[in-house]
Amino acid sequence: MTVNKELNGSELVISVSGRIDTTTAPTLEGEIKDSLDGVQNLVLDIAEVEYVSSAGLRVFLSTHKTMSKQGSMVVKNVSESVREIFEVTGFADILTLE
Repeated sequence: MTVNKELNGSELVISVSGRIDTTTAPTLEGEIKDSLDGVQNLVLDIAEVEYVSSAGLRVFLSTHKTMSKQGSMVVKNVSESVREIFEVTGFADILTLE
C-alpha cells in the first residue's frame, strides 16, 4: 500500500493504492491521523485500492467520525469491487462516495 498526501489550505487529498487490510490499515490510520490538524475538507482518493478488509473499514469509520467534528470527508474514485464492500456492509450509507 502506498499513501500520498497533498495539502491545499484546509483541504487534504490523500491518495491510497494497493490493499487496505489487517497489515496495512494501522499504517493508513497513522498517516491520516498525523495529517488532520487544521483540515476542514478531507478527500480520500481510493482509485487504486483493490480491496478493503474489516480493519480498513474501521479506519474509514474512525476518520469519518473525526472529520464530522471538524469538517467533511469524501471518498472518491471508488472501484466497483470496493463499492460492493461498502454497500454490503452499509458503509455506502454512512460515507460520502463520489
